Parts: sequence; structure tokens; C-alpha cells
Amino acid sequence: MSYQNILVPVDDSPISYAAVEHALSLAKLSGAKVTILSVVAVDPFVGVDFYQVAPAITDYFMQAESHAKTQLQDISQSFVRDGIQVNTKIYHGSASEGIIFVADEVGADLIVMGSHGRTGVKRLLLGSVARAVLTESHIPVLIVKQ
Repeated sequence: MSYQNILVPVDDSPISYAAVEHALSLAKLSGAKVTILSVVAVDPFVGVDFYQVAPAITDYFMQAESHAKTQLQDISQSFVRDGIQVNTKIYHGSASEGIIFVADEVGADLIVMGSHGRTGVKRLLLGSVARAVLTESHIPVLIVKQ
């Protein structure tokens, strides 16, 4: 099977960068274009009024957005150097929701993402974005593990 449009969600983890390398290899082999996604988490339980009165929170989100843009630009250079068409996206909200939404939005036919491999209490408390994406995605998902 040849993929045409690969979505690669990234964060600052080493496993995320390993997923980028896998996506780069697959894109070279298949001639696929790639969309690199960064999700800036927004707490759904906090109202907009809180952000207006809490400059530290607003600054945090502005810094997170700026960091995401820089990270996406840096990662995309690897694809550009190899002649692979690459786009970047930032989604504000939950990670798994953002990955599924953007996959549909860009018409991705494969998601390549890292999994931190949390088990036990850590997985219970922190959840698993990879698991949620595997459960909700209607397209293939390649999970890169540590």
C-alpha cells in the first residue's frame, strides 16, 4: 500500500522525534506529503473569563504557541531537505481530539505517532493519547514505541 498523506503529531519527547524519522522514511518511499501537527492543550474546565484575569496563564499559552511554531518549523526542514511536501498545523484542545480532527481535515491516510508506553497507574492517571487515537481513528495508525 502506498500512502499519499501522512499525519505526524509531535511533542517534545524523544519518541515523538522517532515517529518523525519513521514518517520521513515512509514519505521518501511512497512520495507522500506530510502534515506535522502540534497540539497546544487547553483546559476545557477553565472559562474564558479566567484567562482574561490571569496574565500568567495567557503568557503560558502564548509561549506554548510560539514554541509549537518553532518546533514545527525545525522539524519541517528535515522533510524540505529531502524534497517532501510538508505542511504544519497547530490545534488547540485535547491531543487525541486534535489528531483525529486534523487527520480528517487534511485527508490523511496514515497517522504516524509515538507512544510513551506508560503502564499501570501512570497510564490510568495520564491516559494514553495513542490508545485514544487507535480507538477513534478510521485510518491506519502506526505507533512508534520507545
